[in-house]
Amino acid sequence: MMRARFFDADEAGAWDQFCRGAHGATFLHSRAFLSYHGTRFIDRSVVIERDGEWLGVIPAAGHPADPSTVVSHPGATYGGIVHQGRLRGAHMLDAFDAARALWARAGYERLQYKAVPHIYQAAPAQEDLYALFRAGAVRYRADLSSCIDLRYRLPISERRKRGKRKAQRAGVRIIQGRAQLAALWPVLADNLMRNHGVAPVHTLDEISLLVDRFPEHIHVMAAQVAGVVEAGIVLFLGHTVAHAQYIASSEAGHAVNALDLLFGEAIGHGCASGKRYFDFGISTENQGLVLNEGLAQFKNEFGAGGVVHEFYELTLQGVGNASQ
Repeated sequence: MMRARFFDADEAGAWDQFCRGAHGATFLHSRAFLSYHGTRFIDRSVVIERDGEWLGVIPAAGHPADPSTVVSHPGATYGGIVHQGRLRGAHMLDAFDAARALWARAGYERLQYKAVPHIYQAAPAQEDLYALFRAGAVRYRADLSSCIDLRYRLPISERRKRGKRKAQRAGVRIIQGRAQLAALWPVLADNLMRNHGVAPVHTLDEISLLVDRFPEHIHVMAAQVAGVVEAGIVLFLGHTVAHAQYIASSEAGHAVNALDLLFGEAIGHGCASGKRYFDFGISTENQGLVLNEGLAQFKNEFGAGGVVHEFYELTLQGVGNASQ
């Protein structure tokens, strides 16, 4: 009999070992990543098992502003159920029903589910989307990201090529490593406040902690203009994807097109490390309802196309078993 139960904090090692062998997991699914939030969230992660054998895991926590809602996961870009191939087809329907029932018995009324975008999956693993459909979930948000398929790259625009040459003529220097974070973070904070009126999701201390925990998965690249860091990228590296988690440039960096040279180096880094995709991140705002067309065009001019990040909401209380 397949069953769902809540994850116990003492099982962090087993959880992370399971995720290392899962098709659709990245380091964002690991307890080492999720635990950096500390006590900010009430953990409601789920283990799916049969006869004590783990079949799948779902990172989840209570919604920080709505105690009736559980989210997979409020502290990560995406969450979703991950498995090692044992939850395909009808088995996923059973696993999803078991998790729904567990959250419902715990008093939750709704599930908000951040599906793992297909580019992050080492093998096709979208049975969860079918299970959501069967359960009557509603897609309440969709974000549009720009992504390069490094095996089939779309043409690079002449404007981006000119920008790279301009940065090279200006003597822009690309440097890498954790040591650049302290100089890069004020540039990032100013960039986000100036353009979007928000602060970085991670503080300097938090991103430094994450880099220390995941030196193989988080890569820092910065561009110096006249010896000063004026632009930078923080890359999150998964099995298949190099993802630009943060992108920033000062006015001085924009003046010499530092990002054009920087992205050329970052995309090359993704190719050299064997990634299939380079993901620039989303260009949408206001829960996906607004597209920043200028930002999307800038990213697409590097040879990117669109990938959708999908968000679903599902009622947990008073719903019958949709897979039967």
